[in-house]
Amino acid sequence: MEHVTPDQVDWTKLGFDYIPTGKSFRAEFKDGQWQEGSIVNEATIQIHEASPLIHYGQGCFEGMKAYRTKENKIQVFRPELNAQRMVDSAHRLAMEAYPVEDFVRAIHQVVKANKDWVPPYGSGASLYMRPYLLGNGPMTTVAPAEEFVFGIYVTPVGPYFKGGLKPFNFLISDYDRAAPKGTGRAKAGGNYAAGFIASQAAKKQGYADAIYLDPLTHTKIEEVGAANFFGITPDGQFITPDSPSILPGITKRSLLWLAEHRLGLKAVEGEIYVDQLDQFAEAGAMGTAAVITPIGSITHGDHEYVFYSKDEVGPLTLKLYQELVGIQTGDIEPPAGWIQVVDC
Repeated sequence: MEHVTPDQVDWTKLGFDYIPTGKSFRAEFKDGQWQEGSIVNEATIQIHEASPLIHYGQGCFEGMKAYRTKENKIQVFRPELNAQRMVDSAHRLAMEAYPVEDFVRAIHQVVKANKDWVPPYGSGASLYMRPYLLGNGPMTTVAPAEEFVFGIYVTPVGPYFKGGLKPFNFLISDYDRAAPKGTGRAKAGGNYAAGFIASQAAKKQGYADAIYLDPLTHTKIEEVGAANFFGITPDGQFITPDSPSILPGITKRSLLWLAEHRLGLKAVEGEIYVDQLDQFAEAGAMGTAAVITPIGSITHGDHEYVFYSKDEVGPLTLKLYQELVGIQTGDIEPPAGWIQVVDC
């Protein structure tokens, strides 16, 4: 996209396309230690042609947002959880983790440097942040990198649902997203590349995306595309899958708490068998991009499971969405420690 300035942007018409803001954060690991990071004015990275990132997929990333409040403050949502999850992903991929404290500090730096790109309150838009960690340097043998790059780029994005929250229909895929004892709990780039073909196949058949079953038995719900699944039973249970191959979502963790403490539901992490989907009155997917994507139906073979409605959002799903978005945008009092205000 061509370079524009913040005053040229119609914030109400933003999509999820990349818009260059001109300022990113960058730090390098060399000679056995992390160098001090800084704000840079470039959007490209020099990668060695023999980098383990290119050949072996040694890289991971995070996704998070900054919001402007009614009082014109800029705040970020639970950044320390993203920092810790990246540490966990780095360890799983034999990478040198970027320290949690430095990660959070870098988030504040890059948001402050791009403060004019944080969309105004009420626009429904936010500043998306993509921290990443990648292996670099020449490694011809199949071995971990000895050099790493940590960075954060930002771009303003619009609301996921332009016309308001609405249900979508999903198809259970025959493909696996991750292997048993594999990298499913890490936010590794290869996990997402492995899902492209399943997503394309589902969309070609008219569905919003694919849903993956557990890779060991293919009997239990795991992930909805690149998001976590949840279902709500008629007797007030908020249930989400628990598995060693599921990404531990920040949104998932937050909604589990809100379901129990704000809505009075019983929050449960457990097994969800595909042939027991009819136990749910409402269902959805949860993640950073959309917060909640209501699920109208799930098709498995010849059977279609329909939840609250294919056309309307279930009342509890809607309440959860409004509660979390309200916290993120400063309209609802957050639980202690969930919000950090950026000093601009």
